[in-house]
Amino acid sequence: MLDNITLFWLTNTAVSAARLYAENTTPFFGAKGVKLPVAVSVFPDELYESPKTWSEQAYPNLVHYNRLPKGGHFAAWEQPGLLVNEMRNGFRTLR
Repeated sequence: MLDNITLFWLTNTAVSAARLYAENTTPFFGAKGVKLPVAVSVFPDELYESPKTWSEQAYPNLVHYNRLPKGGHFAAWEQPGLLVNEMRNGFRTLR
């Protein structure tokens, strides 16, 4: 995580990277009706834990939904094994 922070700090790109969040005017958690196959893994320490009912509404082609026992916003760093297993289980039906 420090590598990532240092990269933004030394290259002076933190502001431009934050523009996505600052300039977004659409509701972030509004149901979108995404038709692609989607897998949702809910980590308990995430900023927002997506309920299954919302996920089903936002993603009509929801192929996998699971609540995990640990992990948060940086799941790839915090729980890489759990994240990889979720990706494998989530998209197994698409092989």
